[in-house]
Amino acid sequence: MRIVVLSSSLYSETACATASHLAGLGCIPPGALSLGTLDLTMLRRKLAQWGPHQFTSYARMKLWPQNRSEAPTIHNPHLERYLRRDGRIFRNLKEVGRFYGFPVATCADQNSSTSLAQLRRWSPDLIIFAGGNILRKPLLQLPRRGVINMHLGLLPQIRGMNSPEWSLLTRVPPGITIHYIDAGIDTGAILKKYEYPDAMRCQTLTELRQRLVAFAIEKLGEVVGELDREAVLPTPQIDNNSGRGPDRQFFVMHDWLRGRAKECLANNRDDRQNPE
Repeated sequence: MRIVVLSSSLYSETACATASHLAGLGCIPPGALSLGTLDLTMLRRKLAQWGPHQFTSYARMKLWPQNRSEAPTIHNPHLERYLRRDGRIFRNLKEVGRFYGFPVATCADQNSSTSLAQLRRWSPDLIIFAGGNILRKPLLQLPRRGVINMHLGLLPQIRGMNSPEWSLLTRVPPGITIHYIDAGIDTGAILKKYEYPDAMRCQTLTELRQRLVAFAIEKLGEVVGELDREAVLPTPQIDNNSGRGPDRQFFVMHDWLRGRAKECLANNRDDRQNPE
């Protein structure tokens, strides 16, 4: 199966780890398409999602010139098993491409006519969305088997941004969902979803998010294999309370709510460690 990876940046560890994991399973992409590293829309989205401190730390680590004699730093240590190969650590998506032998193209908009033409040249059966623009209908209809996403929450209960935090606040078990992308926001048919078994062992929200990303990439490899064997079928999202598709979405989170999510994580961890 020909699988193309979409990325929000050449320096996206999630995209690098995704492409590396798929290639290591034998699914070497015919290509990967990335937004430019300084795409303003994605930078604003990450700033809103992570907050200024974590965003600044990540940007400095990725964009500040590093001493080539020093090993690169990994922002998400739980992705190291995918980012380290033959004693080296991938610094960016182009290094992953050179190692496994696939091309990496950059663009200003993944939905543009130029991007669509590039994707057609790669002729993907499936596209994996590892970050980037909100995808439009022409791109979604391009691959024969659709576009799938790794969402850091259990659908349909948790949709939109800050999924781990909203999971804690709404008492939905933290987890991940592998689903098709459609015209809505996290409304596409579900292939598989998994509760994350070690969520309450996490010390911080950052650790929870990082572990969920690694868990999602691991499960993505399994789902891609099942798709290739035609051993999994998509299930439309249904809201059990209304009988309709879900219509609740979460977006930018206020710092007060993020603080409450931290308290929920700490309280749940304490309850696990000190059962009555």
